[in-house]
Amino acid sequence: MATATRSPLHRFAFGRLDSSIHVAPLSRTELVGRILLAAIFVLSGVMKLADFEGALGHMQSQGIPYAGALLMIAAIVEILGGLSIMTGFLTRLGAFALFLYLIPVTLLMHGFWNFAGPERIAQSAQFMKNVAIMGGLLVLMAHGAARHAIDRRIDPARDA
Repeated sequence: MATATRSPLHRFAFGRLDSSIHVAPLSRTELVGRILLAAIFVLSGVMKLADFEGALGHMQSQGIPYAGALLMIAAIVEILGGLSIMTGFLTRLGAFALFLYLIPVTLLMHGFWNFAGPERIAQSAQFMKNVAIMGGLLVLMAHGAARHAIDRRIDPARDA
């Protein structure tokens, strides 16, 4: 297929197919995606601090040892990791920290295999939601933040 006959939709769907096509990165789309991905962490961390006793009780009911200390660590990791992704500051490091954080959280807090009936379905959905978020974090780790990021301002030639 000749380059001249490729439609904008084709270029959007398949990206840069050869050197003669220039497809501008959708940096605003990436920024909105980072904000949406980060929002769940920032809000969750803030809610943990806002209702510390409630979150602590929930963790204790799950049999989590050292729940108070782990709750503070969880809130800090969620807020700082989320802000890292949202602002594009040390994006890959923030995504990596949140990815690692989600491994025990997903296994300990959403063990759907321990439930039956509607609770099993609900926990399975939470488990898979976390797995999907972990996938998004891996993509962010692989590519880093795009144009609208502090990382880009610190090292503008990093993607050159």
